[in-house]
Amino acid sequence: MQSRSVSLILKPRMETEVVKSMRAPAQLSDVSLGIVCPMANEEICATSFTSEVLEKCRQEGFKSVTFFAILDQKSTDRTHDILDDLAARRSDLRVVWAPQNKCVVDAYLVGYREALTAGCDWVLEIDAGFSHQPSDISQFFARMREGYDCVFGSRFCRGGSIKESSLRRYLISRAGSIVSNALLGTSLKDMTGGFELFSRSTLQHVLDKGIRSRGPFFQTEIKAYCRRLKVVEVPIQYRGASHQVGSAALKDSFSNLWRLFQLRLQGEL
Repeated sequence: MQSRSVSLILKPRMETEVVKSMRAPAQLSDVSLGIVCPMANEEICATSFTSEVLEKCRQEGFKSVTFFAILDQKSTDRTHDILDDLAARRSDLRVVWAPQNKCVVDAYLVGYREALTAGCDWVLEIDAGFSHQPSDISQFFARMREGYDCVFGSRFCRGGSIKESSLRRYLISRAGSIVSNALLGTSLKDMTGGFELFSRSTLQHVLDKGIRSRGPFFQTEIKAYCRRLKVVEVPIQYRGASHQVGSAALKDSFSNLWRLFQLRLQGEL
């Protein structure tokens, strides 16, 4: 076991060539796209962001496009009312009210399940407020059509960038990616970011594994569960002040990283 453990640590890699893709290349006219976007206190740009994302996706020629805006009690401004008004005029927008949410991870999970229940073939996860740029979306679809199971946005690969964020958060994200790759056997440039596209079967695979993290680490957890699938990164332009990473979030990250590392040593990751 000891020699195997050392080998696992010294040879981190994303095992994309061993396991066949869980989906085949598709014509977009056959694909129903779901967009999952948790929102809170976005009244200034809720309408413009939602509309721009929808128009960008509709230009691709999908069979259908549905934007799932997930809101809960964390949102205390007029975002909910604004989106309700927009949904009354747009059949491709669904406002999902989830007062039971206890953290942002719950909001994402509600969105994933809503998209799967609605029969979406591909599910795009994107953050609101233009921290993720609608102009970056098309490349996700182009790579998915090549037969990948999921496409991850990367701030740190060639062509990617991160602006208007604190140096502390930048260093945490970079260091977190390096340590996670070493311990989990992945080989992604950006292990901590969102903005990603999943095939239906891949997202169901992730949910079946079970998301245990209650903080930002859940994005790393998702990527770890995809380590044996066919994945690729695309550069994204991240813009916006990052949320504060407090002691509770760091404790959650270290705890779940260690749990996943143990699963890997046991051959269960």
